[in-house]
Amino acid sequence: MKYYVNAEDSERVEGMGHTSIPLLGEENGCSGGCCSGISIYHLDEYNPPGNHSDQEGFYVLEGTGWVRIGEEEIRIRPETAFLVPPGKAHSIRREKESGPVKVFWFHAAC
Repeated sequence: MKYYVNAEDSERVEGMGHTSIPLLGEENGCSGGCCSGISIYHLDEYNPPGNHSDQEGFYVLEGTGWVRIGEEEIRIRPETAFLVPPGKAHSIRREKESGPVKVFWFHAAC
């Protein structure tokens, strides 16, 4: 089993207004729904929100913008970390003056 991955070797997945780069998953030994990756948000408006049955953590690597978790809106910038509880709708957007917002994310079982 390969317990590591290089982002450059991962296939990019295009979503609505963002690009995702899956990193660690079951093929790397993750279990119980654990997985991680990097997403790059290009739009300065919110996309339709994501909503998961597990918790999801984020760490902002580049760019400035906003995250909406449920009805709460939080300003984000590099080195901001935030957690989305299970079942909470969430969406990220960049500020108009910013380049894309790049985040590291991970899903973890509850």
